[in-house]
Amino acid sequence: MSQKLTQLINELQNKRIMVIGDMVADIYLEGKISRISREAPVLILEHAGETVVPGGAANAVHNAATLGGQVYAVGIIGDDNAGQQLTQVLNRKNVNTQGFIVDPSRPTITKTRVMAGGQATVRQQVVRIDRESKQALTESVEQQLLRYVETHIRQMDAVVISDYGSYSVFPALRKLVIEACNQAGIPSMVDSRYNIMDYQGIKLVKQNESEAANAVGLADLDQQSLIQAGKNLLERLAAEAVLITQGPEGMTLFECSGSIAHIPVSNKSEVYDVTGAGDTVVVTMLLALAAGASYQDAACLANFAAGVVVRKPGTATTTPTELKTAIGEYQQ
Repeated sequence: MSQKLTQLINELQNKRIMVIGDMVADIYLEGKISRISREAPVLILEHAGETVVPGGAANAVHNAATLGGQVYAVGIIGDDNAGQQLTQVLNRKNVNTQGFIVDPSRPTITKTRVMAGGQATVRQQVVRIDRESKQALTESVEQQLLRYVETHIRQMDAVVISDYGSYSVFPALRKLVIEACNQAGIPSMVDSRYNIMDYQGIKLVKQNESEAANAVGLADLDQQSLIQAGKNLLERLAAEAVLITQGPEGMTLFECSGSIAHIPVSNKSEVYDVTGAGDTVVVTMLLALAAGASYQDAACLANFAAGVVVRKPGTATTTPTELKTAIGEYQQ
């Protein structure tokens, strides 16, 4: 298995993958604790720096590029500094961002975290400020997205929709992606936080436990209801496979053949930070499928990738070298 997965990492290099979804700029404002304000009982922070990190679907883009994929990013950004910085970060990773449609009427989706710490203290998040438009896209913007996707999708080796519920993925776009991929035999995958039942016909579905429970009308999942939920999603969406991630419990893969495979965590150490790990799972699995892997081998590789990124703080990525090292360590 180790040799097979390592070879798979080599074979997924330069596979063309289109990532469509809600592009987010995660902004970290760094501050050093100065003193308590005289105006109110709050800390005064001296500004020490600002970092923009890809979040949401942009984190999936970032992960795919770091793994060696040739990535085409498709989504909406605002005519603002956050959108420009996000584009620059991804361009430095050789991502094709021509599919970023600039909409001057809405801001780039941002999650700004104010981080504070002193010389002898651990850096901590003080507050988070979210900014996004709650309005649906205009017809003009929708048409621009549709035209871009329709022009380029059949050149792809794989396509993923990363839907965080922020309007970037609309019914006509879903329909276009699913139909085009199925007609061309291109592996397609969706990771949707709220609307998974709208993706009937897509080949591969990824959900975490809480999302899967919500999709089938349950409060949570035990071992028995997990299996029922997986089978339910598989049947109702007419998918070829459903992957339900379970945090420190690993993940379970359901295939239309009737096969159910539980994949335990590869990283036996304490799980540190699962932020963005789902995006890592999605693009690793899809790149592996683009390289010709079976669903189970692709899921195993994705599991190792998740084991690498949960050891890193915040939204993180893994490189091919790190992934090969993790596989080698697990087999020892």
